[in-house]
Amino acid sequence: MKEKLLVVCPGRGTYNATELGYLKRHHDGGGAQVAQLDAYRARLGQPTISALDGAEKYSPSIHMPGDNASLLIYACALADFAAIDRDRFEVVAVTGNSMGWYLALSCAGVVDFDAGARLVNTMGGLMHEKGQGGQVVWSLADADWRIDPAKAAEADAVLAEATQDGRAVHVSIRLGAMIVFAADEAGMKWLMERLPKDDRFPMKLNYHAAFHSPLLDHIVPLAHDANPVADFGEGAIPAIDGTGKIWSPKAFDAEAIYDYTLGAQINRAYDFTRAVQVAAREFCPDRIAVLGPGTTLGAPVAQALIACGWRGLKGKADFQQRQAADPVLVSMGMAEQRGVVTA
Repeated sequence: MKEKLLVVCPGRGTYNATELGYLKRHHDGGGAQVAQLDAYRARLGQPTISALDGAEKYSPSIHMPGDNASLLIYACALADFAAIDRDRFEVVAVTGNSMGWYLALSCAGVVDFDAGARLVNTMGGLMHEKGQGGQVVWSLADADWRIDPAKAAEADAVLAEATQDGRAVHVSIRLGAMIVFAADEAGMKWLMERLPKDDRFPMKLNYHAAFHSPLLDHIVPLAHDANPVADFGEGAIPAIDGTGKIWSPKAFDAEAIYDYTLGAQINRAYDFTRAVQVAAREFCPDRIAVLGPGTTLGAPVAQALIACGWRGLKGKADFQQRQAADPVLVSMGMAEQRGVVTA
């Protein structure tokens, strides 16, 4: 009997220096799919995915901006998705963090591979050219990966203070036991000074705009103009969005998922925590696979599962003990784990 697998798609910021050569290392360059993406990018006069992944040196100014990073991450993640052993695993649902929603749409069959590539590349370019503001991450976690009530209260106080003072500061992403703020330039400076220092937090995310906030209201009509609704279909696998809504195959209108994807998903908060919790509770997977590139999404997924007590998980130590015995959370960006779900 096949194991049930929940697939989680990564967002921006997951292809860093340690991921350079990911396609070459894990997928022999990516094959026909990457060749398609290369041809598409070449027609647009953009650096090809093969050239970016095969560069001799990682360059933040080249690899991190959205017009390059977005499709590079798409190529890696979709290659990982194709590498899952379907003889042993049934993918019962997909979700993703932030830009990972676009990837989830492709994995779910709501858009096909080519349409997904166009969506990701177009939105990455729009955010690079027209995006405003940025993001700041702050941890709410205690030592056991649970949300510290005092830190959560402090985050609420910061938001209330920002609102009272008329600052452009918003919740961008609920990310496990972390919170991502979106703000304009003045708001980011204020957050970096106002938020209590805690290890490496607060942390500003380079080359990111104020994703999932009203500061990107102006992107919505541009996104509609640049992406045709005809690219969206009925899907083949359930997809869980950034509000926790389940889009079941053949049970939704294509225009509705199009409007969410290019509307509220852009300019309203993205609750990745809820997406993971709904997917885990509703589809009861035997394992959860986080697609590569990168390994940074594993902790937020684990924190979201701990917060809802999935399978009796209570904290970091409990989770690590479970992982050591038989991993329920598989990070495909880790060479030592990807073999759990690949052929």
